[in-house]
Amino acid sequence: MGFRTCTALSLFAAPLLLAGCGSLESSGPGAIAVLQPTTGNVAAGTIRFVQRGNMVRVSGEVRGLKPNGVHGFHIHEKGDCSSGDGMSTGGHFNPGGQPHGQHGQGAHHTGDLPSLKADADGVARINFESGTIHLGAGPGDITGKGLIVHRDPDDYRTQPTGNSGPRVACGVITGV
Repeated sequence: MGFRTCTALSLFAAPLLLAGCGSLESSGPGAIAVLQPTTGNVAAGTIRFVQRGNMVRVSGEVRGLKPNGVHGFHIHEKGDCSSGDGMSTGGHFNPGGQPHGQHGQGAHHTGDLPSLKADADGVARINFESGTIHLGAGPGDITGKGLIVHRDPDDYRTQPTGNSGPRVACGVITGV
């Protein structure tokens, strides 16, 4: 269905057809990370990544977190969750050699993402865009990297980790 058809028809059946017209927007490469709990933890979830131009849309949810808690959330350099504690993912993904910091606020690791904020049921819903990470090419390509949820909030100051505590969930970012 072309743009003119969508526009004309939307005058008669607005809400449903507008949703269909929005699907005409093209998107680039995609990836997914299925987060599994590390030993002794219960946090798990699914995070999706979609490249759209110079931005990557990050969305999904993590369950089993501390209710009303804030948790560090980072992309790590290795896509290896084989150790029970998530340490096999290495340090934060940082191809540019930047100091640790807050996503979208000055200098920071490529892998520094916004902290997760769990609701009263221990569920954190994620939905943001990043111009720092990329899918499919370049030094900021996160495909094949590890994705980690930490027990504690990120203080955005402590180098090089943000003092986020133990790793409670681990996943590998794989292309789809």
